[in-house]
Amino acid sequence: MRFIYCPLCGEKLSYRQLGDEVNVPWCDRCNRPFFDMFSSCVIVLVVNGEGKVALLKAADRVRAYRTLVSGYIQPGESAEECARREVQEEIGVVLHELRLIQTVWFPRGEQLMIAFIGYTKDQELRLSCEVEEAAWYEPEEAIHLVHPKGPGNASNLLVETWLKECQQKY
Repeated sequence: MRFIYCPLCGEKLSYRQLGDEVNVPWCDRCNRPFFDMFSSCVIVLVVNGEGKVALLKAADRVRAYRTLVSGYIQPGESAEECARREVQEEIGVVLHELRLIQTVWFPRGEQLMIAFIGYTKDQELRLSCEVEEAAWYEPEEAIHLVHPKGPGNASNLLVETWLKECQQKY
């Protein structure tokens, strides 16, 4: 989101160069910058002790593809805390290990997705009202159920990463 008016005083913003940054929205009245903002989110590929991955169907959206656990980072929360919280809220499992894979810019939602693989010993999925259905899938099957590769597609990236790791082990 790019500010046009100062969110503090309502003054129309001008633009300034600040260090290496050009065209930074600036409030002359408050004498401060207002950098562009975007949401930070987590996305987690949850893997159980058998190497299967949890795929979900969201209750509030009609989608042709399955999704992974994801959610917005709350103020004061780390990405890791958010990932653990979202996994427990959405599918009712506790992660015993969490590994950062990479960050992915999701252009359609203007969001920074922080992508993790999370490991659980739990087998039973307990779904929240946000999730219509969820199940454990073999990674070879899961890669065909998530959205195909494309800009900002963290689901495919995570399943593909796990699939490659499984193939290297065996």
